[in-house]
Amino acid sequence: MISSVPIKNIRNFCIIAHVDHGKSTLADRFLQLTNTIEERQMKAQVLDAMDLERERGITIKCHPVTMYYTARDGENYQLNLIDTPGHVDFTYEVSRSMAACEGAVLVVDAGQGVEAQTVANVYLAADRGLEIIPVINKVDLPNVDIDAVKKQIEDILAISMENGILVSAKSGLGVQDLLESVIKRIPPPKESAVDAPVRALVFDSVYDEYRGAVSFVRVVDGILKAGDKIILMQKGTKSELKEVGIFCPKQKPVDALYPGQVGYLVATIKEPKEILIGDTITCVNNRAEKPLHGFKEVKPMVFSGLYPVNTAEYEKFVHSIEKLCLNDSAFTHHPESSVALGFGFRCGFLGLLHMEIVQERLHREFDIDIIGTHPSVIYKVYLKDGTTLEIDNPVNLPDMGRIDYIEEPLITSFIICLNEHIGDIMKMIMDRRGEVTKTDSIDTKRVMLTSTMPLNEILTDFHDMLKSVSRGYASMDYEYSGYKRSNIIKLDILLNSEVIDAFSVLVHEDKAVYKGRQICKILKDCIPAHMFQIPVQAAINKTIIARETIKSFRKDVTAKLYGGDITRKKKVLEKQKEGKKRMKQFGSVNVPQKAFVAVLKSDSSD
Repeated sequence: MISSVPIKNIRNFCIIAHVDHGKSTLADRFLQLTNTIEERQMKAQVLDAMDLERERGITIKCHPVTMYYTARDGENYQLNLIDTPGHVDFTYEVSRSMAACEGAVLVVDAGQGVEAQTVANVYLAADRGLEIIPVINKVDLPNVDIDAVKKQIEDILAISMENGILVSAKSGLGVQDLLESVIKRIPPPKESAVDAPVRALVFDSVYDEYRGAVSFVRVVDGILKAGDKIILMQKGTKSELKEVGIFCPKQKPVDALYPGQVGYLVATIKEPKEILIGDTITCVNNRAEKPLHGFKEVKPMVFSGLYPVNTAEYEKFVHSIEKLCLNDSAFTHHPESSVALGFGFRCGFLGLLHMEIVQERLHREFDIDIIGTHPSVIYKVYLKDGTTLEIDNPVNLPDMGRIDYIEEPLITSFIICLNEHIGDIMKMIMDRRGEVTKTDSIDTKRVMLTSTMPLNEILTDFHDMLKSVSRGYASMDYEYSGYKRSNIIKLDILLNSEVIDAFSVLVHEDKAVYKGRQICKILKDCIPAHMFQIPVQAAINKTIIARETIKSFRKDVTAKLYGGDITRKKKVLEKQKEGKKRMKQFGSVNVPQKAFVAVLKSDSSD
């Protein structure tokens, strides 16, 4: 029985690492070693439940699982593991997972060593006060220098490798020693009286079509069981628990959840927006006075408009967005409309990969085809009358005559790369209006470049370019570092002399002409020919800076004319010309979806 495990025998921990350093494979070995999952059900990346995670080989969502293990000392332990993502865009998932843990297993690839996201995750764990167990994975690979990786961990991360563990998650080498180390080194949850006022931290949630909103919680005080009347402290929403359970790794109902345990709650809450991540759940009859200290609310860095391709699916789109928000609290949205695209939402994301994943999930999980507008960031616009606006959509930018100046957000980036790629990467940073502020040598082969760059410049293909320039060896992490005054202007795109707001972008003055020409050329190639000629223009403050022309279809109206005077042909051609003029005046331009996608993929620094 779950209640038979005393709190001193509970361990809550997460696995943190850079992308592709072997977190999910290590979690697989834990599940096998503790017999949590039967051999016939075993598969690679068993905790990565989404098809998208398996296809890309990355973890997108944190995945909790409860394991039972009899240690070498003969005691039975309950191990609550949370597998976390490794990409910089999903750092918020990692920080939420850490809120439910007392310790972290830090995995470093023996072949690749310490990477940018390894450093970021260690800082997160240290801020949380977690016990960190350093682990070097893939030690059975040929030609790995384990001593060099140990030195990196000690020098860069300031973590002693005296008690570090060497493992091979693929073969299982050293995994049992790691489990024993987790039991010995990670502290149990703090003792709490079972009759204390109930407090449980909501660290994640999902939407179930049949059971409504399901909360993932870490119980800190008291006991939660089916039938309890609960209250969510931030919104004051009251509900009744229908089921409580643990993850094995699928949801398994239990009689009760006790202090220190991680599990899930199914209540009578049907509306996804009622549950807030980081909220505290308490009981109506045994109510806590103060909520638990949650985790800092994350702010989106990248904004884009999302619209359904089929406007008849708007209601379905609204419900899908709300359900997805429950499962991904870093994703924000508010309604907006566009002349070209109809009704949709202005959505906030943590980064480009996050935006791509959200769009893919909407398509796969909710069967909706969507169009996304060009990604943007939040600019601070200072007006001449003394007021300040925060603008993430070019459509909302006031008239340039009212604007005093504009500030754009900056980031501090940390790029770890090989010595031979320093020149190419520094050039790439400077091309993006960045500045390298510091260069630290990691070992004889690698350096860490610290630089300051506008966030707007890394929005589209910066990561792809970085991997291309470094042949895949460079890694990058970044953090927000305030605002700086900049010459930002609005670039409008006109089709048939009409401004199409979906194509409007905010760009730096130096790159406006290049960007305008680029978008015009893309639209010329993507928009099919109409019965009339279509001018495609880029404009700044109504001044045209670039133009392309989409030629019209031309019907041979003189084909049936045989012989006779030339004036007959001229008369027919003049009539056709007048008709095309009239059509151009009243006709509408049909913009296909591929045109929006093509513009979205373009970048001002190509």
